[in-house]
Amino acid sequence: MTVRYFLPFWLLANNVLTPPAFVDATEASKINFVFDASKTQAKYLIEAMGGGVAMIDADGDGKLDLFFVNGAALKSGMGAKDRADKTAARYWNRLYHNNGDGTFTDVTEKAGLRGNGYGEGVAVGDCDNDGRADLFVTSLGGNVLYHNQGGGLFEDVTAKAGVAGGGWSTSAGFIDYDRDGILDLFVVRYLDWDFGKNKRCGGEGLALQAYCHPNEFPPQTHLLYRGLGGCRFEDVSAKAGIAKFPGKGLGVAFQDVDGDGWPDIFVANDSFPQQLFRNKRDGTFEEVALAMGAAYDEDGKVFAGMGVDIADYDNDGLPDVFVDALANQGYGLFRNRKYIFEYVSGPDGLAAASKMHSGWGARFFDYDNDGWKDIFVAQGHVMDNIELTQPGIRYRETPLLLRNVGGKFSDVSAKSGTPFLTGMAGRGAAFGDLNNDGAVDVVVSSNSGAPRVFLNRATENHWLLINTVGTKSNRDGMGASVRIVMASGRQQFGFVSTAGSYLSAHDKRVHFGLGREREVKLLEIRWPSGVVQTWQNIAANQIFVARESAQ
Repeated sequence: MTVRYFLPFWLLANNVLTPPAFVDATEASKINFVFDASKTQAKYLIEAMGGGVAMIDADGDGKLDLFFVNGAALKSGMGAKDRADKTAARYWNRLYHNNGDGTFTDVTEKAGLRGNGYGEGVAVGDCDNDGRADLFVTSLGGNVLYHNQGGGLFEDVTAKAGVAGGGWSTSAGFIDYDRDGILDLFVVRYLDWDFGKNKRCGGEGLALQAYCHPNEFPPQTHLLYRGLGGCRFEDVSAKAGIAKFPGKGLGVAFQDVDGDGWPDIFVANDSFPQQLFRNKRDGTFEEVALAMGAAYDEDGKVFAGMGVDIADYDNDGLPDVFVDALANQGYGLFRNRKYIFEYVSGPDGLAAASKMHSGWGARFFDYDNDGWKDIFVAQGHVMDNIELTQPGIRYRETPLLLRNVGGKFSDVSAKSGTPFLTGMAGRGAAFGDLNNDGAVDVVVSSNSGAPRVFLNRATENHWLLINTVGTKSNRDGMGASVRIVMASGRQQFGFVSTAGSYLSAHDKRVHFGLGREREVKLLEIRWPSGVVQTWQNIAANQIFVARESAQ
């Protein structure tokens, strides 16, 4: 009898067997959450969009816990009144405590985080500078701010905070836009839509009925809240100039895109021009996406912007922008050419890898710690019946992993492990080091399905995690610009933020892959307060706490 041995798909051409970069640890994690979209025959558009996920150290034990936003029970039938019932446990938002051994425990009820309404997204930040991470949850009709009381307990302080908002809120993020040491809050809104404004779209019969295109509904203005201290805010959307520019927003990311030391705001819009709000340093913003070359694709067309991230992927010191889209459009990569963006999806390898895919949660991150930021995209089409009308497109898709080799991207999904073999209706995606081993892990939410936990095993190269602690600046150090220089002279750049991706929030610690280098010769942090601080000769493979000097 002849015995044949079949080698795994990650066998490289040189016949050296290497382990996959990621393993699917969902079952081992003991997380039993399911996002319940409460799908109806009415095809309410909100059913197709959620939900978000956050990595948050909810109890201050140094380990990242996981928070999942959930939907709610919906009334079926055209013209139903605005109603989203979260009473049943199957619709609760969920907080899972990280046990430190790869497993998680549901602590939702103890934490007080069941939630209200039909949930969408989540933001994480310390809104009162007490050293504890707070939670902001967006939804249709009203948002909720949960203040962290310590010990993993949260209190709904929305009314006192003044951030309930309204309309259809999606992504959100904490940002110190005026650099006063108090976190502010930006909330993206999608469409002027509610249950009573729903329309019938698609073909005849239930099988061909479809979720309506966003062109069927007007845009909404986004919301900017200025922090007053103590987790209290004032709505400055009109005063700051944000309200002059409505959009159809789904994702948001913050960065200093023009090098003036002040954080700017990028909103990913669906079938609407992308928006870049440039910080004018006087409490107001101007919308400059068109002027800076980031409003449209290379053909001057709008596209379905959903997930977004901003980072310096080519290590030239200038932050670049990634925005994903729906199938047949291609994902957008905007390279920063001295504060004018160039659409480079074609030459940099994204167009070919993404043309037939639909992306949502996404992020630049160095998964293999080689010193170059790669791209991960959670994928899945918005239409759950898309295969009836476009057989070449899939509703459930495998995630996409693009490896960065010197500023060019290559699709390495197929050889990166089992997480990239199973399709899902991917939506939100959060990134961070769940087990503090120096490799960035990924958690992806699924529409009407269970999330998945992808543990990163690509730890052969060296790394450094930087945990910023502000004193004059906000406690999180949000908005700090980080630069490292290695012995070889190579430089990398980072920015402290939990925002980006789609509906989700990340580990605030700044991660750098160092390749084979065992030391960072210079670490420089430019704090929001204006303080510039340097450290020298930092050993690799550690979580380095960078505390802002009081000078």
